[in-house]
Amino acid sequence: MYDVLIVGGGVIGLSLAWDLARHGQSVHVIDRGLPGREASWAGAGILPPANRATAIHPYDQLCGLSSELHPEWAHELKSLTGIDTGYRCCGGLYLARTSGEAASLAAWAANQAALGVAVGKLTGDELAEIEPGLVAAADRNARSEPSSQNSVLSTQYSASGAEFAAPRRAQAGNAFLLPDEAQLRNPRHLRALLEACQVAGVNISANVAAAEVAVEGGEVHEIATSIGPLRAQRYCFTAGAWTGQLLGNLGLPIAVLPLRGQMVMFRCSRPPIRHIVNEGSRYLVPRDDGRVLAGSTEEEVGFDKRTTEGAIAELAAFARALVPALNDISIEQSWAGLRPASFDGLPYLGQLPGLANAYIAAGHFRSGLFLSPATAVVMSQLLRDEPPQIDLAPFRVGR
Repeated sequence: MYDVLIVGGGVIGLSLAWDLARHGQSVHVIDRGLPGREASWAGAGILPPANRATAIHPYDQLCGLSSELHPEWAHELKSLTGIDTGYRCCGGLYLARTSGEAASLAAWAANQAALGVAVGKLTGDELAEIEPGLVAAADRNARSEPSSQNSVLSTQYSASGAEFAAPRRAQAGNAFLLPDEAQLRNPRHLRALLEACQVAGVNISANVAAAEVAVEGGEVHEIATSIGPLRAQRYCFTAGAWTGQLLGNLGLPIAVLPLRGQMVMFRCSRPPIRHIVNEGSRYLVPRDDGRVLAGSTEEEVGFDKRTTEGAIAELAAFARALVPALNDISIEQSWAGLRPASFDGLPYLGQLPGLANAYIAAGHFRSGLFLSPATAVVMSQLLRDEPPQIDLAPFRVGR
């Protein structure tokens, strides 16, 4: 019998399995499909900076710990598997479109600075110098006009994305640089985690669907699966958007909602921009090989992972409005993933109420990849009867 059975082989489940195995635990991971092919694979791999030294709320501490661990894990995974996960600190630009958005962005940037995160306010000239590929820096003649001094250009588009207005000027200070923002290449990171788990002795079973969770005497007794009942000393449910559905027969208040996020990818001969570009909930992520990812939508459509023509067109238009070089580049690929959103934006982490040997780590929404190393560390500590280094009370089921 394994020490731990992990139900869900996404980035959270695989990260937890690797950490447990490195601490001498025997681990079995099952996944309803191919491990690492759901929301973990579908994201863009953005790693925002965070400072654990100044963090007060446990969620901010979780962010800070992840920010510390990501470069360490990237190095360890490459040393162990030979796979370069694509971790690099490329910096992130944050742009605002309207005066209201600019005010919100400025307040957010001030809060980041108060937490000890490096953040700098940019004028239009400074933005043009560090990221000449953006439309904000492309129109040199417009920027030389008196009304556009030290401005950031922005493009306004319709809800359908079908029609765009001419570029309009936003007030100076609508752009901020976070130099410590980093990125990972999701597929490479997941492939490295899979290999690292196998090296550590983790048993990973693909295409094994979990059905009913059987409980006896205040403990999970076994889990019915498509290959028969499976048992372990302890169980951890890391099935992302499917976690609430999986635990439905237990009557637990787990509100994890699947939100579809659609993405498009361009492939250029060389990167047209150098930084991650964030505008509201949307972003552009440049890869070293010339690919540029544009995302993402947030759609409540149940467990439907299909892409839609309208959303893909809107994302492409958003990307091309910011980066003129993409106007001559066709879309190489598009896809969608189901992000596991909780009712209050916090993941569920900890022991399941009323069950002495069952735990949960799910509901990370858009931050699963980012929070995966810290989640793995604190959940591994909990499963090994060590006090977690971060207070998990705010993440409990039934909060």
